[in-house]
Amino acid sequence: MSALRSCLYVGRIMHHRRLPFRHRFTYRVFSLYLDLDELEAIDRRLRLLSIGRRNLFAFDNRDHGPRDGTPLRPWVLARLAEAGIHPARPRIMLLCFPRILGYVFNPLSIYFAYDGDRLAGVVYEVKNTFGEQHAYVLPVREAGDRHGATGHGCAKTFYVSPFIGMDAHYAFRFEEPGERLVFAIRETVPEGLLLVASHSGVRRPLEDRQLLRCLLADPVMTFKVIFGIHLEAARLWLKGARYFPRGVDKPRPHSAI
Repeated sequence: MSALRSCLYVGRIMHHRRLPFRHRFTYRVFSLYLDLDELEAIDRRLRLLSIGRRNLFAFDNRDHGPRDGTPLRPWVLARLAEAGIHPARPRIMLLCFPRILGYVFNPLSIYFAYDGDRLAGVVYEVKNTFGEQHAYVLPVREAGDRHGATGHGCAKTFYVSPFIGMDAHYAFRFEEPGERLVFAIRETVPEGLLLVASHSGVRRPLEDRQLLRCLLADPVMTFKVIFGIHLEAARLWLKGARYFPRGVDKPRPHSAI
């Protein structure tokens, strides 16, 4: 039986708001890192994780992309093509949270799009708590710096938090997922650096034993994500953060760098 490219990453997410006051929090998470070509093999091999059906852990196409249950690979390739990215030998890896007992909320899912062994582009699939979703599609033009990190960025065009306006810019910095996961976002506004968020983790094999360990260490992880979003929003409101109504603030024209 050949080894899977798909795996787990066990680590932490950190958010640090810097303006107009400091507000920081971290929480432990574990994520799936899935080769979209391996979904059928994963469904056959694992007892605790199912693809497209209920189980203790599950991955469902309906949580991503067109959210209608259709395969994700064609949707990702179409988004890449719209951005002028045409991998000749495409391989798509998806970083996301699993469903646990049928529930998941993914604020950010990331598709790493390879052309053979070369990373050609990244699709950042962002969701808000209003049930909306948006994809930022960015090419990878540089080989990574001496630390192996790669970066790109774009203007914000999708409403996420009621405490951050639309006149903002994202800068993404990451290492290609390997033995460790290293990913960061810097969000700037006209006043300066507003928010730094990061997701770090270590690689674990995608197998039932490791899934069970993750569950025992953090049995309410997916429920904690949505609870934490609302808890931190309440704390920001109590600190006096400015409120930006949805649909009022105008975004800047989209541009990628």
